[in-house]
Amino acid sequence: MRTRTMHVMLCIYFVLMAVFMLPIQAHADTGPKPSVRITFTGMEDTLCYGTLLSEADSTGPASAWDGVEEYARYDKDGSSNGWLPDYEIWKAFVDYNDSDGYYFLQESWCVSGSGELNWTYYPPDTFKILLYWPETDTYAVSGIQERYAFDSYFTVDMTDFSVTEGETRLPDVVKSYPWGKEILMFTARVVLTVLLEMAAARLFRFRYQKEYLILLVVNLATQLFLNITLQITNPGMGGLMFFLTYAFLEIIIVIAEAAAYSILLPKATDDPPEKWVCILYAVIANALSFFGGLLLAEILPGLF
Repeated sequence: MRTRTMHVMLCIYFVLMAVFMLPIQAHADTGPKPSVRITFTGMEDTLCYGTLLSEADSTGPASAWDGVEEYARYDKDGSSNGWLPDYEIWKAFVDYNDSDGYYFLQESWCVSGSGELNWTYYPPDTFKILLYWPETDTYAVSGIQERYAFDSYFTVDMTDFSVTEGETRLPDVVKSYPWGKEILMFTARVVLTVLLEMAAARLFRFRYQKEYLILLVVNLATQLFLNITLQITNPGMGGLMFFLTYAFLEIIIVIAEAAAYSILLPKATDDPPEKWVCILYAVIANALSFFGGLLLAEILPGLF
C-alpha cells in the first residue's frame, strides 16, 4: 500500500510539472469551438471570395467595420501571409449593401481553390452566404441560414450556376451533416483520451485486467456523454455560455468518474485501491487528458 501511495504522489508531481511546461496559454475560451462549414460543389476555377454576413454586428472577435481606419482588417503591407484579404476584396465586402441589413464582419476566404468556406471560431448564428468575383465585380448571396448544431455543415451545388451582372441569388443551401467524418473524429478523440488516461492508470499502480476494463468502460461512457451533449447544445448560445456549459460538463464527468471508480475499483480485485486513490485518479487523469487535448488541438486543430 505504501508503494502505491508513493507512486500516486510521484504521479501528481509529474502531471503538475507537465501542465506547467505545456506551451499553451490558458484562455477563457479554451475548449471546443462551434463552426460553420460550407462546401461548394461543381464550382468553376474563376477567382472567388466568400464570407458569412451576420444578423448581429459582432460575434467573438469578429465585428463590422466602424469606419475607423485603425480597425479595418485588410492586408496593409503584405505581411499577413494570406490571413487577411487585399484591400480591394475587403472594400468590396464592406461596400456591399445587404437588403436585410446583415453585416460583413471582416472575415473572408478564397473559396475558388478549395471549394470550402470554414468559419471555425465563433461563427454567426444567423447568416447569409455572400460570394464575390473580383474579375467581374459581381456578387451572389444566399437566403437567411441558421446554425443547427455545434458543428453545422452546408452544401451549395454550383454546377449549373452562372453569375450575372450585379447581384445573383445563390442556389439552395442544403444541410449536409457528415456523420462518417464526425464519427471518425469522435473515435480519434476517444482513443487519444483513453490512451492518456490509461497511461495515468499505470502511474497509479492499477495493474489488473478488471481494473482496466472498468476504467475503459467508464471512460467510453463519459466521452460519449460529453460529445453528444456538446453536439446538441443550443447552437445559438454565446461564447461565454458555451464555455460555462463545457466547463460544467467537465466537472460532471470528473464527479461521475470519481464516484464510479471509488465504488467499482475496490470490488474488482483482492488488492483494492483506497477510495481516495480512485477519486484522485479521476481528477488527475481528466486533467492530464484535458491539457493533453489542448496540446493536440494546437497540433491537429481539425480534430477538436
